[in-house]
Amino acid sequence: MAAQVEEAAAPMAAALGLELVDVVYVKEGGNWYLRLFIDREGGVTLDDCQAMSEKLDRWLDEVDPVPQSYHLEVSSPGLERPLKKPDDFRRFQGRMIQLSTFAPVEGRKKFTGLLVGAGEESVQLEIQGRQLVIPMEQVAAARLKAEF
Repeated sequence: MAAQVEEAAAPMAAALGLELVDVVYVKEGGNWYLRLFIDREGGVTLDDCQAMSEKLDRWLDEVDPVPQSYHLEVSSPGLERPLKKPDDFRRFQGRMIQLSTFAPVEGRKKFTGLLVGAGEESVQLEIQGRQLVIPMEQVAAARLKAEF
């Protein structure tokens, strides 16, 4: 269901000059939430979130892909936005990221380092002056690390 919403929402976001970062459908405390995270260069505004919500809400009412009642939330992914696609990794080269893997790589599953390279097959991190190549299929989750 989230994939169907993502497929419909991505061109809607693009039409508004936005990037669809992620779609999550989760149950929390007895309530279902359909959450969309949008972004744009320079960040998103409340007006951006409202415009995306209104556009998507019309489609959701028409197609009705969600079997139960839910709350729709549209927001920014925040400073520590997730990196999901190879393009995300390429776009944010030169930034610090946090990454976890499905299986241990060199004895660890959690890494924090400088994203120095990315392709379709792998991600390259610099950790304490040392380069580490992680196969893309091993990446369980990755996100920007906020730097203050």
